Amino acid sequence: MKQQRKDTGKDNSHLKIKKGQRFPLTIKRMGIDGEGVGFFKRQVVFVPGALPGEEIVCEVTKAEGKFATGKIVKIRKESKDRVAPPCPVYAECGGCQLQHMAYGGQLRSKKDIVRQAFERYTKINLDKINFKDTIGMDDPWNYRNKSQLQVGTEKGKVIAGLYSTNSHRLIDLEDCAVQHPQTNKVTNTVKQIIEDLKIPVYNERKRSGVIRTIVTRVGFETGEYQVVLVTKERDIPKGKLLIDEIKRRLPDVTSIVQNINPKKTSLVFGDETVTLFGKDKIEEKMSEFSFNLSPRAFFQLNPVQTKKLYNSAKEAAKLSGKEKVVDAYCGVGTIGLWLADGAAELRGMDVIDEAIQDARKNAEVHGVHHAHYVTGKAETWLPKWEKEGWHPDVVVVDPPRTGLDRSFIETLLRVKPKRIVYVSCNPSTLAKNVNDLARGGYKLKSLQPVDMFPQTAQVEVVSELTL
Repeated sequence: MKQQRKDTGKDNSHLKIKKGQRFPLTIKRMGIDGEGVGFFKRQVVFVPGALPGEEIVCEVTKAEGKFATGKIVKIRKESKDRVAPPCPVYAECGGCQLQHMAYGGQLRSKKDIVRQAFERYTKINLDKINFKDTIGMDDPWNYRNKSQLQVGTEKGKVIAGLYSTNSHRLIDLEDCAVQHPQTNKVTNTVKQIIEDLKIPVYNERKRSGVIRTIVTRVGFETGEYQVVLVTKERDIPKGKLLIDEIKRRLPDVTSIVQNINPKKTSLVFGDETVTLFGKDKIEEKMSEFSFNLSPRAFFQLNPVQTKKLYNSAKEAAKLSGKEKVVDAYCGVGTIGLWLADGAAELRGMDVIDEAIQDARKNAEVHGVHHAHYVTGKAETWLPKWEKEGWHPDVVVVDPPRTGLDRSFIETLLRVKPKRIVYVSCNPSTLAKNVNDLARGGYKLKSLQPVDMFPQTAQVEVVSELTL
């Protein structure tokens, strides 16, 4: 606004939006958190629950700088994509953001979220590259293989769920629509046992009680499942009775594990894990690959879409069997193993040594003898290998939401692999990183959005860059 006054010589202070103000608003597109985005007197207004194409009456709930947040007072013109959310606690829970939007609309809007990121952070014309439609699910429900629910009490009952948006009120989730049905069943059974045995649950304010979190993970293909009880201390009152009762009511349980987290922290897991019954790990399969999953091991939460994501990465890598491939941020080696049959040699690295040990075991189990895994950062190993005369043709990256480190981008620009396959869970950091790589001589060839988390605003993207 200051810049505008300087340019025009006019006082535009009357344009400033104020809290409590009401006005008509047309929603133009969806924002990165699933909210509707409109413009009023040149200011951006974010409205949770509003859908692209809708005409609403908006009331401002927060106004700061160039941005304002509002709420829907009335919908004058409803989007054809508006549907009734099936979840009874959808408005309170906050775990999903898009259950009120038809699935086709979700897929279109997620592609637009990617477009917005590139419009904001780059000058790349996406109409001139292969920008594909979002890959969705046939059935966009019950897809999560792991639930992680905080335990509390309400009117004397034991509940387990998520905290309501912008509050510390725990919402009990008895039948979460995006969780695998088995995780719902197991969590409900375990919290009932805790209630029946009167085992004290953790009170965050008083720092009293024992049971903090119930974590359940299920193998989609194997049917194995694991219960993890995160506790404040090692000793669980009536602990033996608790284990016996879980085994009695869930006779096919594969594994019961305890994780001890005595710290005052928002992190779920502590450092110590003890197996109370059954196996230490459960097994999951994806196509011809099988993986052993310990309670804290990272594994994609949506196995059905993970195959589509990895196949998109394989397509972008364009391997002929002659390439030397690097799997940076390799974790337990899942993406690299998926690509291994098309590579002459595969090398991976990760800063977590336990993940590298698992990657080596996974390669050995699946007969991938041309894979080599090391602990450390890519920016350390790539220049070292370069000096030894080993040069990668393709580098695959799957970084956290923060994107690629500046030092890693500089390393890529020095090493100059012919092709980079970037698997991203954050379109904004992807666009920023692609912009930096483009300045260093790389050209964006394709973008493939993949919907890993239906009913939420999140979108993954596989991008292909060539030198």
